[in-house]
Amino acid sequence: MKNITDLTLSPEQYFVEKRFRQAVAEHLKTSADNISHIQVLRRSIDSRRAPAKYHITANVYLEGETFVKDNYHSDYKNVADATPVIIVGAGPAGLFAALRALELGFKPIIIEQGKDVSARKFDIAKLAREKVVNPVSNWCCGEGGAGTFSDGKLYTRSTKRGNIDDVLRKFVEHGASEEILIDAHAHIGTDKLSDIIANIRHTIEEYGGEYIFETQIVDLKTNADNEVLGVVDGKGNVYEGAATILATGHSARGIYELFARKGWTLEAKPFALGVRVEHPQHLINSIQYHSEKYSNFLPPATYNLVTQVNGRGAFSFCMCPGGIIVPAATGEGQQVVNGMSNSRRNSPYANAGIAVQVSPADVPEYQRYGALALLRFQQDVEKNVFASAGNSINAPAQRMTDFCNGRRTKHLMKSSYMGTCVEAPLHEILPKFVAASLQQAFRDFGKKMHGYYTDNAMVLAVESRTSSPVRIPRGEDLQHVDLKQLYPCGEGAGYAGGIMSSALDGINCMNRIAETVK
Repeated sequence: MKNITDLTLSPEQYFVEKRFRQAVAEHLKTSADNISHIQVLRRSIDSRRAPAKYHITANVYLEGETFVKDNYHSDYKNVADATPVIIVGAGPAGLFAALRALELGFKPIIIEQGKDVSARKFDIAKLAREKVVNPVSNWCCGEGGAGTFSDGKLYTRSTKRGNIDDVLRKFVEHGASEEILIDAHAHIGTDKLSDIIANIRHTIEEYGGEYIFETQIVDLKTNADNEVLGVVDGKGNVYEGAATILATGHSARGIYELFARKGWTLEAKPFALGVRVEHPQHLINSIQYHSEKYSNFLPPATYNLVTQVNGRGAFSFCMCPGGIIVPAATGEGQQVVNGMSNSRRNSPYANAGIAVQVSPADVPEYQRYGALALLRFQQDVEKNVFASAGNSINAPAQRMTDFCNGRRTKHLMKSSYMGTCVEAPLHEILPKFVAASLQQAFRDFGKKMHGYYTDNAMVLAVESRTSSPVRIPRGEDLQHVDLKQLYPCGEGAGYAGGIMSSALDGINCMNRIAETVK
């Protein structure tokens, strides 16, 4: 076997099998016929200058050498009669905590306020058709969490949190393409991720784990030593376990309200708020690939932008090439937008969240709410945007240049939004400090990506569910600072941001439980 590190290829050389084998053979100074298998270990696109290139790392098996395909099967135990652990929430943090429980020999009991992923699709379809939001089954809430119906992005900077490859391999084990193991910025796609989430459930149930859907947790069962013995649902049912993982996601606001009522420690956490920006995908392609003519073998182009506006960070996130924009509210009287894309990323539009940092110091008028200050601010912004759209989940929208220059838009562009876009002066509707920061950020981004700042782009409001505005604090042992055997986890607890970091946090919490529960 020969190892190739950082071989540079044109897109055509990489994707046309005959040309790929020939390029590898020439690099190794051998014949293509002498190659039995090429195992690509890593690939990335270099589009810093035209033409764009692929960089690959690979193992090359020569004639007579055997490549053995990995079966991606984890070592799960039958836990039907094992010690139970309660997991509240079936998002990535909860699901990967549950898979780790199977490996460690604990029985995960997953309690989810929403519906299973198949039933959840019907509620999402109803939302698009009738503009009716089910507060526990929508784009954000339900089995799989908010990430299920986004894009399935698997990139994280949290490389020190745990074994990223282990998480990726578990996705492949449950139906994801092996390509996620080699892409520098891997994604699964909404169309495939929902099936993968269902497959994870089947594994958990097959090995003795348990799911309880459409069950909202309203309290914790504690003893005199402030040890959490279990959870209580809205009907008074109690579910007990040796430990409880609280992995409720960034939109499970009822949990924050519960902690506030009980006097359990919470903290206001800085978050980001902004808009969803949409360009024609061909425009982003031409900017990023430096030409109107680019290879058909290149994927829809992405971008990652950041700037500072008077000391405040403004940045792009959750960029969805070839994607669509969806209504992501989780209750009545709210307007929220988010982006998603399928595995093929074949929509003619590119969208991304563009948000600015918000801290408690930015909203002194909300300080009377204590730890819930930024949550109340977030809620009020969503209500105001809802009102600006005629008290509906229509999306208030404005052309980018009109937004930046403080003028009304006369004619909106076509949009991928799954609903109706309505013209609105977002420069007046959004909080002043948010609007001003975004206006400057768009101009800055136009200098970094020539053509990005354009009349041929729209901004839609409001992108407010970027992360949790509340943190449920925990100590070094990952237990809540007041409550023993309670493990606040993932985005909802304020300790993760995305699928991968949430999954790693769930695994870490389960590992700590195994250290303390005998």
